[in-house]
Amino acid sequence: MTAIWAGIDAGKAHHHCVVIDETGKRLLSRRVANDESELLQLLAAVLALGDEVIWGIDLADGGAALVIDLLLSHRQHTLYVPGMAVNRASEGYRGAGKTDAKDAAIIADQARVRRDLHPLRPGDELVTELKILTVHRRDLIEDRTRVINRLRGHLTGIFPALERALDLTNAGPLVLLTGYQTPAAIRRAGARRLETWLRNREVRGAGELAQAAVTAADSQHTSVTGEKPTAQLVHTLAKEVMRLNEQVTAVDKLIEARFREHKHAEVITSMPGVGPLLGAEFVAATGGDMAPFGTPDRLAGFAGVAPAPRDSGKISGNLHRPKRYSRSLQRVFYTSALISIRSCDESRRFYDRKRAEGKRHTQAVLALARRRVNVLWALLRDGRCYEAIPPVTVAA
Repeated sequence: MTAIWAGIDAGKAHHHCVVIDETGKRLLSRRVANDESELLQLLAAVLALGDEVIWGIDLADGGAALVIDLLLSHRQHTLYVPGMAVNRASEGYRGAGKTDAKDAAIIADQARVRRDLHPLRPGDELVTELKILTVHRRDLIEDRTRVINRLRGHLTGIFPALERALDLTNAGPLVLLTGYQTPAAIRRAGARRLETWLRNREVRGAGELAQAAVTAADSQHTSVTGEKPTAQLVHTLAKEVMRLNEQVTAVDKLIEARFREHKHAEVITSMPGVGPLLGAEFVAATGGDMAPFGTPDRLAGFAGVAPAPRDSGKISGNLHRPKRYSRSLQRVFYTSALISIRSCDESRRFYDRKRAEGKRHTQAVLALARRRVNVLWALLRDGRCYEAIPPVTVAA
């Protein structure tokens, strides 16, 4: 049986494929468009070269989604070779240049010699949808943060006292800025009229917000140069933030509804500090299947909550934070650990114990997050929900 290895350097518009045999000899090198017909022709050409084909690819989604789905639908054994691994490995191959053909050859060779690469599997429709929705939500949050920062910058330029008085992450101040942006306009309206205007728009705490705005307006009687166009920008940006808030709320509802349909939803959300949104991010990052990780230690390493050793020579026991891990999965465990400190007595006791041992806040939270990896792993393995362990009472 002839075994060959095919490496694909994936791109947005085109992919480059290189096929090698067991000696590393190139059997094929071809650039193909990211188009179904051309990819099928490539697949047929590669299958004609050997009896057993192992594919390697440096992307797991995005522009590589079509070729991956085609390979998996044709039951091809496909391995994921991280782009960073290809970049590091390229230093050990001949030639200083970088081309798509060289990268594809390196991917094929890495698939040939390495035994620790993760195979790609057909995606679960629900998991794929959660991944798309959670990524979209993250993009919306980042867009909202950028717009809020621009809004703060413009408002500080014409009315710094009001910028200090408002929390622009809340809806009420944004509503205020859609109608009033300058000290003179707020003074003309007055506290009572401004409160009525806010109440008509269903703003909570309208009285306190109106009084804070008037107090800020009373502290500034100077009209800054460029106030009028800047005030118009403040109005526009406030509207934009409100629109993004509505989009985030709508996506949150979609994510929660879809996550509730996952078979492990009840188990995952039984963990203190894990709600539907963090649970959906966990499923999106892991696929909701613990089998590919093998052990909770590997899951902890993938999540970036387990220290990595850096020993050399006589130096041993030197641990540091890993550099290669899933940022989104680390966020799930770290954020849920922070929340559980406030909502779960057992988590609070663990955190306090680590602080008493001399660990800093971040170290104690990471230690708690690492412990929670083991707990969630066991819950998913056994298919049972979390139950708080009552403290042991010592008899008198």
